[in-house]
Amino acid sequence: MTLFLSPSSDRAVRKAAEDLRAWGQSRQGLGVALIYGPVSAEDRLYHSKCPVEQRSVTALAEALEEIGARWKVLDPCEPDFIMDLVGYDVILSNLHGPYGEDGRLQGLLDYLRVPYCGSGVGASAVAADKILCKRVMRTLGIPTPGWHVWTSGPATWKGRPVMVKPPFGGSSVGMSLVHSRAELPAALADAAVDEGAAVLVEDYVSGTPLTVGLLELPGGSVIVFPPLATEANEAEFYDADTKIDVDSRGTVTVHAAELAPDVLERITRDVRTLWDGIGLRGSARIDLVLTEDGEPYVLEVNSTPGMSRDSNFAVGAAMVGLTHTDVVLAMLHEALARPPYDVPLPAPAFSSATLTREAAVSP
Repeated sequence: MTLFLSPSSDRAVRKAAEDLRAWGQSRQGLGVALIYGPVSAEDRLYHSKCPVEQRSVTALAEALEEIGARWKVLDPCEPDFIMDLVGYDVILSNLHGPYGEDGRLQGLLDYLRVPYCGSGVGASAVAADKILCKRVMRTLGIPTPGWHVWTSGPATWKGRPVMVKPPFGGSSVGMSLVHSRAELPAALADAAVDEGAAVLVEDYVSGTPLTVGLLELPGGSVIVFPPLATEANEAEFYDADTKIDVDSRGTVTVHAAELAPDVLERITRDVRTLWDGIGLRGSARIDLVLTEDGEPYVLEVNSTPGMSRDSNFAVGAAMVGLTHTDVVLAMLHEALARPPYDVPLPAPAFSSATLTREAAVSP
């Protein structure tokens, strides 16, 4: 059973931060492969629109430099990517969505037996698939908005607003808030990656968006960050453009959520249940919505939280006294302290000529 620490566990968190910094000093020159590249629709969006200084990869690189690591950004779109992976002590991925956050990269790293930060194959796959994650939430007794899956044919309209979501990916890419039957077909078409692909149609629950970060500390304890309220000031919901905020207009207000003790207790219970129930590791961020009646509903689970300096995850960490660099140290420590995945597999042998395939992706 996981030992969870509350935001008020000041002494334990301070001790963990001291241990992490001492550990970092003892691991100068640690080889870290920082994986970043425009693979998923979400990452292509950030790669094309988000200023370099606002990207997670920039903040992560600065933290690795501060730690004294031997690091390099590896682009998974490059032909030598897999060959380069085995030259590092540990992998820190900044990929989101399919092929980065959904278990496929994690399975490759397990096969190569290279330590990596964050959740393993199973937990990553569950968290990344919004439909599968909904089913797991229901099994675990976690309150989540009602939903159904659309694949093709006439769409069901129940006469009330819905959120239409692609099952994979984040940052609200392809997501639409639908108010009427007439708007539904276009929203479904926008969310469907391929013809006949599944689309999540979720009952729209109005309220205050909340997000809660969790971080694994040395010894296996997990600190639950204080819930943050994330309110969009110039958009109907927390959409992709609002999250990217290219013009730095501050269109999102992020602050500590003011919650009644019983509501905070329910939220804390639910995020703990999800951490253990899904089998998350390292770090995670869980997004919720709090209704005006004080009812919290979980929306989704992120196994690879955004790690820019101003990200919700970094803000939550700062509220318990952890710097951005402390968080990166915790992620690296967890990866290297984890028992190795050791099975009788052959050591990979790479040829000097690497065959490449062109992927059919939209620009």
